[in-house]
Amino acid sequence: MAEQKKKQQVFTKVEQLRPLAEGLNLQVKVVSSKMIMPKGRGDAPQGRQMRLAECLVGDETGIIIFTARNDQVDLMTGGTTVILHNAKIDLFKGSMRLAVDRSGRVEVTQPADFSVKENNNLSLIEFERVDVVI
Repeated sequence: MAEQKKKQQVFTKVEQLRPLAEGLNLQVKVVSSKMIMPKGRGDAPQGRQMRLAECLVGDETGIIIFTARNDQVDLMTGGTTVILHNAKIDLFKGSMRLAVDRSGRVEVTQPADFSVKENNNLSLIEFERVDVVI
């Protein structure tokens, strides 16, 4: 008989993030949050609007821009500690952005006891896609 063990979550540090990584769990503090223009059409069915905010989040190893969508925007206020479940890294104009889509979850948690290392911003590093023919 195979015993089922509850899978313990493994948390990733910001400095370990790499382009196009997915299935990440992170505990980060929100440094700042800036609302971006709402996307969508006001004349669409049910007046669908998509709210977007760019939030600077980080831990003791570095910071990165997190793209908050819709209900996530309300959770991402400065100084809040959040756990990002099943997060992924997107590339936007050659730089990394952290995001949580429908398959993930953003959860506000108890304040963390670490201070954010703000001089290591991974979103400032530019990446270039290179196709390799084998």
